Amino acid sequence: MTDYATRRTTMVDTQVRPSDVTKFPIIEAMLSIPREEFVPDSRREAAYVGENLDLGAGRVMLEPRTLAKMLDALDVQRDELVLDLGCGLGYSSAVIARLAEAVVAVESVEELASEAQEILSREGADNVILHQGPLAEGAAQHGPYDVIVIEGAVAELPASVLDQLKDGGRIACLFMEGALGVVRIGYKLDGGISWRFAFNASAPVLAGFEKQAAFSL
Repeated sequence: MTDYATRRTTMVDTQVRPSDVTKFPIIEAMLSIPREEFVPDSRREAAYVGENLDLGAGRVMLEPRTLAKMLDALDVQRDELVLDLGCGLGYSSAVIARLAEAVVAVESVEELASEAQEILSREGADNVILHQGPLAEGAAQHGPYDVIVIEGAVAELPASVLDQLKDGGRIACLFMEGALGVVRIGYKLDGGISWRFAFNASAPVLAGFEKQAAFSL
């Protein structure tokens, strides 16, 4: 019988804490949420490894360090509404739900979305609303949002997503620039976004966030 509780503690002690993640609510959420429940059955043994975990359909669960550092930099508050784009099977949404007032989780892949809904209900994440649809369209009907988190990399960020961020809100974005990925935190002020470097990471570019080919006559 696999001792997932011990693996969970080891993940936090060896991957999360050493990455300068100090905010207690993030550590507590990652210690208590059973990550193995949010991966395909065939990948349960790999649930706590320190790398992106393939969920199929071009979607990954971000490595624990990347998600934790993103959330640490975003500093999500108890009264905030968060948009979680590309939630996969819902692990990131379950973690964020412990930090925020409510989470709107968007997943474009129908099978992942319906399974995520089941897992989140089973795990008692009652403040998560699951929305199935194209990631790049977000979920404007539930917004605007205090915080937006994107669970994968982007080459280009659609304006449709930024439009759903409140003025004064923050967005965490992993930009793939060639082989190198850079996580930046964007702060929205007076309709514009100012970006600050957070840390390096990598992930596959999500569908809908690829570089758009320049149109020329």
